[in-house]
Amino acid sequence: QIFLDTAFFREIETRFRGCSGKACQFTQAYIIAHEAGHHVQNLLGILTRVNQMQQQASSRAEANALQVRVELQADCLSGVWVNREQKKRPNFIEPGDIDAALQTASAIGDDTLQRKTQGRVVPDSFTHGSAEQRKRWFMIGYQQGTVQACNTFAAQRL
Repeated sequence: QIFLDTAFFREIETRFRGCSGKACQFTQAYIIAHEAGHHVQNLLGILTRVNQMQQQASSRAEANALQVRVELQADCLSGVWVNREQKKRPNFIEPGDIDAALQTASAIGDDTLQRKTQGRVVPDSFTHGSAEQRKRWFMIGYQQGTVQACNTFAAQRL
């Protein structure tokens, strides 16, 4: 089961300006697919391993860096889902849908949120990744369409 705070969908549109109008439908699908990505991570044992690694981390920054990799992997997995749905249903993606997902990823990047709320960016406190990283990993999943492409833990560059 996936539990969603549907108020977050409204916040994406109004507070974060991550989408507008019809584009918000695809944004919602991207967010749901991201959460489903966490379920895939759980099934693969990734979340358990990362949790253990976080408990052994020598600093909060190190634990946060692991969490960023988890979140970017979920973004990538959401891109894989879009890729596969598009192959099954050629009209699944409408013009502007990918741009809507990228706009949302950018709007909810840690750097964007910190800049808006604190007026400064503190990378060591990131838990979801920067706007650029979130967009990049969604696109890796979307373009490559494989779970294997989403190994953020082996990536040199996030």
